[in-house]
Amino acid sequence: MEFKDLLQTADWKSEKHVPVIELPEKVAKDENIQVKVGVGKEISHPNTTQHHIAWMELYFHPEGEKNPYLIGRTEFTAHGSSVEGADTSTVYTHHEATFTFRTGKRGTLYALSSCNIHGLWVGTAELEL
Repeated sequence: MEFKDLLQTADWKSEKHVPVIELPEKVAKDENIQVKVGVGKEISHPNTTQHHIAWMELYFHPEGEKNPYLIGRTEFTAHGSSVEGADTSTVYTHHEATFTFRTGKRGTLYALSSCNIHGLWVGTAELEL
């Protein structure tokens, strides 16, 4: 099995694990772009000690280039656990992040999310300039 075979995808409207990429309708060349990535937009994903999104990454693959660029990575580390045990804390991170970058090319955005139970998920979006 190859690594690419481990990446799962689906329609985010019917699957709570797929990262959803939101970006502006109009993006100007070489100006900062804010891209929001979140999991569970249509169907809420649990955020408990036992079942949670551990991290997300955002990649950009410019058209015509060989390799994608890692724009950023964020980890979600508060899932309700405390010294009292699982789901005893009042602190829970929300699996959503905003990444900012600039580019002079159009291309494809790839967001990866990692669920501690259900593995790796990928969502994509096209970036037009």
